Amino acid sequence: MSRVGKKSIIIPEGVKVEYKDSIITVVGKKGSLSRTINHPILVEVTDTELFVTPSSNDIKNISAYWGLYRSLIQNMIIGVSEGFEKKLRIEGVGYKVAMQGKGILLHLGYSHPIDFVAPEGITLSVEKNIISVSGIDKELVGQVSADIRSKREPEPYKGKGVRYNDEVVRMKVGKKAGS
Repeated sequence: MSRVGKKSIIIPEGVKVEYKDSIITVVGKKGSLSRTINHPILVEVTDTELFVTPSSNDIKNISAYWGLYRSLIQNMIIGVSEGFEKKLRIEGVGYKVAMQGKGILLHLGYSHPIDFVAPEGITLSVEKNIISVSGIDKELVGQVSADIRSKREPEPYKGKGVRYNDEVVRMKVGKKAGS
């Protein structure tokens, strides 16, 4: 039995959910998302609630898929009604970021600047040394944030690099003077 899967999902005002031929479509004020449900999961949609149930109990790990699809559907509903946002911070002397069209231009200590173009559905904004990645698809927002962070991950001696705004980098002690 999945603890997460048993919970119902409350559909907020202004969000329309449709389930047909194992495709769930969620439409809200920020946009629309759709996803194919490949595993034997049944989705019941009422006016104000959505229920996710397994179609049979004989399949191995069905409770894991049950909880997974419930979480994915809930993230879709939150995304089209509120949206998601992640913030990244750039630390280091000479490290900077600037908007360039729909993307950003990163100067991260390499011999060349890095031009990062946002994929469709993602909005990037820059304020001083903070990069905001926002969109309606939680997976895509997280992946784009991870891609930007991977351009120069924070190093453990000085803490320079690109990190999530709430990330704590454990600093190492450098070489010690003679013994």
